[in-house]
Amino acid sequence: MAWLVLIISGLLETVWAIALDRSAGFTRPAPTAVFGVALVASMAGLGYALRTIPVGTGYAVWVGIGAVGTAVIGMVALGESASLPRIICLLLVISGIVGLKYFH
Repeated sequence: MAWLVLIISGLLETVWAIALDRSAGFTRPAPTAVFGVALVASMAGLGYALRTIPVGTGYAVWVGIGAVGTAVIGMVALGESASLPRIICLLLVISGIVGLKYFH
């Protein structure tokens, strides 16, 4: 259960990161509200998961999911570069996340 909560929390990190960008410095109410709700939910889930998952592993997986998710959304929906080197680097991050899960 802790791993499922951690994965969902990592996905929520992607949500709040994109909402933060879209809030235009907290000047747009809807993205600012999404940011706040997603941030609190993401942190709460991380805190719950860290009850049973070691902090180093849990935090690295949470950040990795959020970073990869945010980068992918940036490439797919926001017009950021999707060059081969960037994609390879994201695959390396994913392999690190999977490794941390399996060698936990």
